[in-house]
Amino acid sequence: MNHRISIFRRCALVLCAAMALPVFAMAQDFPTKPVRIITPFPVGSGPEGVVRLMADKLSRAWGQPVVVENRPGGNGFIAIDAFKRGAADGHDLIQLDNVHLSAYPHLFKKLPYDPQKDFEPLLPLFKTYFFVTTAADSKYKNVGDLIADAKAKPGKLNYGSWSIGNPVHLGSALFDTVAGIETQHIVYKETSQLYTGVATGELAYALGSSATAGPLYRAGKLKFLAVAGPSRLPAYKDVPTVAEAGGPPGFEVSGWTAIAAPKGLPKAVGDKIQRDIEKALAEPDLREKFLSFGYEAFTPTRDQFNQYLQSESVRFANIIKKANASLD
Repeated sequence: MNHRISIFRRCALVLCAAMALPVFAMAQDFPTKPVRIITPFPVGSGPEGVVRLMADKLSRAWGQPVVVENRPGGNGFIAIDAFKRGAADGHDLIQLDNVHLSAYPHLFKKLPYDPQKDFEPLLPLFKTYFFVTTAADSKYKNVGDLIADAKAKPGKLNYGSWSIGNPVHLGSALFDTVAGIETQHIVYKETSQLYTGVATGELAYALGSSATAGPLYRAGKLKFLAVAGPSRLPAYKDVPTVAEAGGPPGFEVSGWTAIAAPKGLPKAVGDKIQRDIEKALAEPDLREKFLSFGYEAFTPTRDQFNQYLQSESVRFANIIKKANASLD
């Protein structure tokens, strides 16, 4: 009997190995045609710029064109719809950010996608922390000044973002809560209009990343009161943290984007895409671009990233509940 079981086990192992061979071969041959990376970010934005540089490196490594397709607008739903109607074999990928995967499920009662069923997150591309930005000639010298003015004028000061539910909106709503202030949210159509509104004094302040607010900062039209991160950024050593600038301790607002494949993609194929993207991200010129954008490397394993996604979902759920935000 034991001999028969042993034979059965060996046969089962051989069968499993034989079944795995086509998948392994498919992974080794990937890609067999042009690859499309769909992004919800507009041309010229920081996240989109990173993907274009990465796509160029992947195209050289794979010997196939890697095309970045911009589908901005509609809270990212336009890009997601195009992705869902695309190839399911890994030749269509999508760039998503933290709100798509972690925040929107708590903001919308009904989404046109299911983060758990429609996407296989492969790896994050970068992480960025947001600055508290004001006009260069603003009377605020630090975050403490801003909070004091907001407390003196409840509901009178305003901040801006480009939509409901993005990291800037939710981070600002959280800032209201932890700082004990009440401010008004103004929505702009584009990030360029948003930070121009800060520079001209239309807005008291806005949270902005180095990629989005950096150009006006470098032009001398904005100033960074503080960075909403755990420590100062290497590229902005003179900018204090929120706590150092008289704000609430531990206040952090971050954003990240990730590359996702269709759910159900064979693990071997997903692993190959992930490895090749990691190699591209490790090249010196991309590292330098990260630094210029104020981005930092974010390199968890696949399992660690999935655990991080779960913790981010809980964090956003708490922020959204406190802000009483909804998009339905």
